[in-house]
Amino acid sequence: MQIVFLGTSASIPTPKRALSAIAVKRSNELLLFDCGEGTQRQMIQAKVGFHKLTKVFITHLHGDHVLGLPGLLQTMSLMGRTKKIEVYGPVGIKKFVEAIDETVPHSGTFEVQVFEKQSGTVCEEKEYTVKATQSIHLDPSLVYAFIEKPRPGRFNTKKAQQLGVPQGPLWSKLQNGISVTLPDGTVVDPQTVLGKPRKGRKIVYTGDAGYSEQIVKLAKNADVLIHESTFENAMTERAIEDGHSTPSIAARTAYEAGVKLLILTHISARYNDAALLLEQAKQDFANTEVAQDFLKVEIEPPED
Repeated sequence: MQIVFLGTSASIPTPKRALSAIAVKRSNELLLFDCGEGTQRQMIQAKVGFHKLTKVFITHLHGDHVLGLPGLLQTMSLMGRTKKIEVYGPVGIKKFVEAIDETVPHSGTFEVQVFEKQSGTVCEEKEYTVKATQSIHLDPSLVYAFIEKPRPGRFNTKKAQQLGVPQGPLWSKLQNGISVTLPDGTVVDPQTVLGKPRKGRKIVYTGDAGYSEQIVKLAKNADVLIHESTFENAMTERAIEDGHSTPSIAARTAYEAGVKLLILTHISARYNDAALLLEQAKQDFANTEVAQDFLKVEIEPPED
């Protein structure tokens, strides 16, 4: 699984930073979290492609998080996309997408399904779940958690051979948790050839958000917490007033949630160099990075 930072600026773009957009690549699927203006160009630059994109998750309806959606839909239509795309977001996202379709239609080459969500389960797939909670930045505004479901244990090839299971489709069924019947009538259950289930991966993305216990709970034990850090610590009062965060606020959330890695994003244009933000966050949470546009972070599956 790979996280690709497509846009890391707050409110307005800079020469080095585009507006908020983060791609998560896993297997043959691409998920997009927020879609700031120019996201489709960033996707081309990052070489993540469009054909694997299946879902877009919008945190809230501020322009720097959603104004890239019209261009993205137009681009995919011009490229001849036929596969449907799903758009998730808070209340209001349906009206926004309807307005796009009424004023700059994407030619109708593919279906756009829109889902308005609140706290709780946003979508449920075979291999993962996306959950959300409300942030205090805007009403409504969502924080998302991508949660990979437990993976099957390691396949014991030697045990399978001892049981007389021929290599091929039957091995694949057992690896996917399906019992198989051998030619002699013997039934082999998956648990006899699989180790203990292995934990899935978890990524949490805050969008714009100040501190809240709900976010800490959602981010519990995440592999990666992608947290906005719009202002430096000296501007804490301004950050709180605007429902934004500072490095120390982000670090507090990461520490209380017990995450493995904190990545700061949504950096104000006032900071040409984000080194100060990184230094401030590391004082409270050592394993912190500051995202740059096109940063790619590999998330390896846990061994146990």
